Amino acid sequence: MRTFSRWIIVLCASPAGVIVLAALDSTVFFSLPFGIDAAVILLAARLRNMWWIVPLIATAGSVGGAAITFWMGMKIGDQGLERWVSHKRLLRIRAYVRDRGAVALAVLDLIPPPFPFTPFVLAAGALDVSARMFFVTLTICRMLRFGLESALALVYGRRILTWLDSNLFHGIVMACITVAIMLTLFSLLQVVRATRQSSRRTTAAA
Repeated sequence: MRTFSRWIIVLCASPAGVIVLAALDSTVFFSLPFGIDAAVILLAARLRNMWWIVPLIATAGSVGGAAITFWMGMKIGDQGLERWVSHKRLLRIRAYVRDRGAVALAVLDLIPPPFPFTPFVLAAGALDVSARMFFVTLTICRMLRFGLESALALVYGRRILTWLDSNLFHGIVMACITVAIMLTLFSLLQVVRATRQSSRRTTAAA
């Protein structure tokens, strides 16, 4: 079990792992609260003098994943949001977008996990938010977020790496993997249901 958790840590806390995890974290298909933040901190602690690379690659992956989610929002439109976001949350999102716009919407990314930011990205695409303003602001916010985490990792790097090899940390990793699998399966189930409902409505309309 410890060998498996160590393999997962090495995989996720690598440059390629951070890019992929950051991209997945910004989509509706994957869910792992604190996952990308932990990977950023661990990789920055390992790289030491090259820590500044971490926020760059994490931001690139994250914005890429957000672009996919934004595009999905554009495709499903305002009415389609009801199949992806709960009614109460959707009302709050619509009001927030209407009153504050693209910049304020992207700034929500600075709220730490487990704040559900992905539905806001989906809504931004569906509600015709300015893509340029949204992604410029999102990129800046992600750089700030990941940059701060990487800087903290540089300061506390030795402590982080020591804790990395503890039994407690490996237990937490296995728990997180279990949660990620459950949340991801739930998200995929929602995607399948939404796709089937859309197909039925198209067939009925025809």
